[in-house]
Amino acid sequence: MRKLIYWVHSSIDGFIDGPNGEFDWPVMGPELAAYSEALDQRVDTLLFGRPVWEMMVGFWPNAESISDDPHTAAFAPFWRATPKIVFSHEYQGDEWTSQVIGGDLAKQVTELKSQPGGDLLLTGGSALAATLAGHGLIDEFHIAVHPVTLGGGRPLLPPTTRQTLHRVNTTVADSQVVITHYQPAAQR
Repeated sequence: MRKLIYWVHSSIDGFIDGPNGEFDWPVMGPELAAYSEALDQRVDTLLFGRPVWEMMVGFWPNAESISDDPHTAAFAPFWRATPKIVFSHEYQGDEWTSQVIGGDLAKQVTELKSQPGGDLLLTGGSALAATLAGHGLIDEFHIAVHPVTLGGGRPLLPPTTRQTLHRVNTTVADSQVVITHYQPAAQR
């Protein structure tokens, strides 16, 4: 069965963006970029909630013309070539969207996980991650905590059903970002 991996950046005070939606604070050094790219090699489908999708589709189709960052140069072709599923009740999709899921999330994600193929990567976001975690559908949590406080914004995981996690490992990337990989305790 395919795994659903949640990969997210967080501030040390537990927010995934700033009070006004700012996402200008994560620093993708070479070790953090390598960690992200290793996750990418495991997956063949990218998953996004609507707010993250709008940010991604506004940048990644033409990313190389906006930024000369090495991580951008490595990730942009992968992002463009990989099927992308957006979760939304209102959104109809666009030229970069492979599929929109708006109905029974638990049922449709369970079906996705049962299909053959590589793992599924949910990048960023909090509401969708909380919903999927509440249904026990996230198999791995990879949380990169950056040395910044934001003082508000969207929480890493809004309140959801209680779930005990087991730490698989912790890595320090670029001497400043702490990445912790967790699995639900039931999977141990």
